[in-house]
Amino acid sequence: MQAQEIKVWDLFVRLFHWSVVLMFMLDFWLIEDDGSWSLHRIFGYAIGILLILRIIWGFIGPHTARFASFFPTPQRVQKHLIDLKQHSVDPREGHNPMGGAMVILLLLMLAIITLSGWMQTWDRFWGEEWLQDVHEIAANLTMFLVGIHVAAVVIMTKVTGIPLLRTMLTGKRTGLLVTHNDSKQ
Repeated sequence: MQAQEIKVWDLFVRLFHWSVVLMFMLDFWLIEDDGSWSLHRIFGYAIGILLILRIIWGFIGPHTARFASFFPTPQRVQKHLIDLKQHSVDPREGHNPMGGAMVILLLLMLAIITLSGWMQTWDRFWGEEWLQDVHEIAANLTMFLVGIHVAAVVIMTKVTGIPLLRTMLTGKRTGLLVTHNDSKQ
């Protein structure tokens, strides 16, 4: 076996992730919507554009960026749980099935937030309280999911020994890969 740097996350996935983290956190905690071109709305539109690009990238990007590589099927969940029990998680793996489910859920929530925010600017929905409620509830639920996501990253880093935060910053992991020579010994 030999230690090797393994590329897991491409630059677009990492820029998407950290840009959305920054803009969502600022919008949620600090920036209020106080006008037609407020920073809150600009960040919301930027997140919406990034979301569209990420969805496209989920079909045409590199293997670990593709939804097909981490969509949480029952077979993938079962295999991942067995791998965890055996301490044999593949360091080349991008999102595990549960992480994949969280990614899909967070992308869906971001879509609800951006769409409901954008719809509030339409004449047809101007001042509609139900739409404001959808926007606020979706943002609060997303913040709750972010908390679960961060906790899962900390827990999975401890369980697997794979530094997930560093991987999302650098795009690379150090892992042990079995070579053909190692498997014959």
